[in-house]
Amino acid sequence: METEKKEYKVIGTRPIRHDGVDKVTGRALYGADFQMTGLLHGRVLRSPHAHARIVSIDTSRAEAYPGVKGVVTAKDLPEAEDRVADLGEGAVNLKYLCDNILASDKVLYKGHAVAAVAATSPHIAEEACTLIDVEYEVLPPVLEVRQAMEADAPLLHDTLKTTSMGETADEPSNVASHIQHQLGDPDKGFAEADIIVERDFVTGTVHQGYIEPHNATAHFNQDGQLTIWCSTQGAFTVREQVAEILQYPISKIKVVPMEIGGGFGGKISVYIKPVAAMLAKKTGKPVKVLMNRADVFEGTGPTPASYVRVKMGATKDGKITAAEAYLAFEAGAYPGAPVGPGAMCIFAPYSIENVIIDGYDVVVNKPKTAPYRAPGAPNAAFGSETVVDELAEKLDIDPLEFRLINGAKEGDRRADGPVHPRIGCIETVEAAKAHPHYTAPNGKKHHGRGVASGYWFNIGLESSVTINVNSDGTINLIEGSTDIGGTRASIAMQAAEVLGIPAESVNPSVVDTNSVGYTAVTGGSRTTYATGYAAYEAAQEVKQKMIARAAKLWEVDEANVQFADGEFSSINGKEEQISFRDLCAQLGQTGGPVVGSGTVNPGGAGGAYATHVVDVAVDEETGKVEVLRYTAVQDAGRAIHPSYVEGQIQGGAVQGIGWALNEEYIYNDEGTMTNASFLDYRMPTCLDLPMIDAVIVEVPNPGHPYGVRGVGEVPIVPPMAAIANAIYDAIGIRMTELPMSPDRLLKAMGKI
Repeated sequence: METEKKEYKVIGTRPIRHDGVDKVTGRALYGADFQMTGLLHGRVLRSPHAHARIVSIDTSRAEAYPGVKGVVTAKDLPEAEDRVADLGEGAVNLKYLCDNILASDKVLYKGHAVAAVAATSPHIAEEACTLIDVEYEVLPPVLEVRQAMEADAPLLHDTLKTTSMGETADEPSNVASHIQHQLGDPDKGFAEADIIVERDFVTGTVHQGYIEPHNATAHFNQDGQLTIWCSTQGAFTVREQVAEILQYPISKIKVVPMEIGGGFGGKISVYIKPVAAMLAKKTGKPVKVLMNRADVFEGTGPTPASYVRVKMGATKDGKITAAEAYLAFEAGAYPGAPVGPGAMCIFAPYSIENVIIDGYDVVVNKPKTAPYRAPGAPNAAFGSETVVDELAEKLDIDPLEFRLINGAKEGDRRADGPVHPRIGCIETVEAAKAHPHYTAPNGKKHHGRGVASGYWFNIGLESSVTINVNSDGTINLIEGSTDIGGTRASIAMQAAEVLGIPAESVNPSVVDTNSVGYTAVTGGSRTTYATGYAAYEAAQEVKQKMIARAAKLWEVDEANVQFADGEFSSINGKEEQISFRDLCAQLGQTGGPVVGSGTVNPGGAGGAYATHVVDVAVDEETGKVEVLRYTAVQDAGRAIHPSYVEGQIQGGAVQGIGWALNEEYIYNDEGTMTNASFLDYRMPTCLDLPMIDAVIVEVPNPGHPYGVRGVGEVPIVPPMAAIANAIYDAIGIRMTELPMSPDRLLKAMGKI
């Protein structure tokens, strides 16, 4: 391990990204760009109701329509087993997964897929969808988590029963599960507190907001080989899910990942990929299925709305003695809300001896939730970090000083069990406190400053990399991780560092599932960490093989060959020296091609911390909140490519700002989303924001050769609470519901 090494030649530099030219010139191919001979076009019929039984489906008129080549419904799917499988970022019930692809007996949200058509043009497919006759028995929807938890609430699933603390309830419920974490004695801790703050918080449903809609093209070859071209965060995950849904051999499925126009967790679950495959099998032709923007909003997974209650106590000198949290998260139509990660992260920035956390996974008549950047943690932190700010205020302690008094350190135990290894929590708070932003004056009327911290545990999982050495001194790096945030570059740079070559001498390729070893999803802040680790191992193998070639060339023992800074040298007898590039030119004379591979499943991902500082101005007449200045401090462990680390921090902060101030699904009483377009779903643009000042702290992660920590998740965790705290500083009102939109602020101020 090389975590203590301070000087690198490639790591820490800012080379131009390897895929940059293709993307800025428009040559890069995204999922919707894919074409092939004989291509048919697929479209999906979706439910107009949020909750209804399907009485009957008649597809005869659609099948008879000129140009229609095939129609599929849930009856065309193999019968799914009622069992749980780990098929990506979290385990899923196969019956629920299949029912979400095409509804069988009930539709559970407006936009739920019911049937699909393949035709010679997209317009014919769309027209044919309107000819499918579906008879529904409309049922009352349940649209809010607390309402869904009531004993007399309409039930989404007749067979769903609450599992809690190892026990399963006798009666059906909308509460899928209850988890609890406890550390120490919370009652004793609260008894020792001089001050206690308790508040309730509500967050709305929010979409990831990626620009590119979902897409999939599928083709069954004559030999039964199924190939799927798509934009996805995990080609192997698509292969696994499709194999399970279609009950088709995984060895006969190849997934080709196209370039991806954003994901943030929302392109891990499959929606139309199995549908495209079903239509391709039925028609004998390749079929492309695309979503429009309304389909994306109404038919794919947003992050959950939630109800959070936080109670914390502290002594007069600022030491937190106890913390309690109640987290009820909406799962959407099927179980699987990220309440587990929320419970893991909510108090993780602090060293607290007495903690109890209860989490509830609750189904409602909305689309099944999907991951969105640190899933669950932003909802939780909105509550905990607001209460921390209020504690600091009541104790008259600077909010960052309060975090330093209570900050998590190496050796502290989280309430859910793990003990922190080397972490950078304190360092991010110290950097924020010393930053010119925090020390700048902020005394104007209705201007306020807020701070908040956040945590994400990061993950490892499996990754594979193969390196082929070229005779001109370059290498081809083959990987299976979808590149969303510049990971081609960050992975290539780690291989280049090992081999002492420039990053530009690495040619990285993201390939299909038949062309590289198993690689898990691009998610959970794992890619630069885990796939980079695999690239490091593959490069180490190449280095050893090249040492053997140099030894053969010089007729010396391998132990007498050194390698440093891209140069091989002999240290026994006559002095010899040759560069990596020059030795590559002699591979044919020393034994032929050199190939290295690395496959890892690392367990030392290392959690990441961030502390954000924000200044806002509140217009008391309109309720509008303007973000004046924003500084995001984050521990990256080791910044492989600082520009991309800064970009991840800035992007996460901006998404958090949108979540804080504007973004939410707006539903009417019937369960219809009334703002299912980018025109009405209000995301921030560059006109709404200042430049985000990204400050990188480097506390090397001992679980990685270069000290890498994942950086993509944690920057979205602090913004909501930081902005809420800034609004309080500006107008003296604690906002506890997201988004903190103008109408909510005006209402809180008594203006409406």
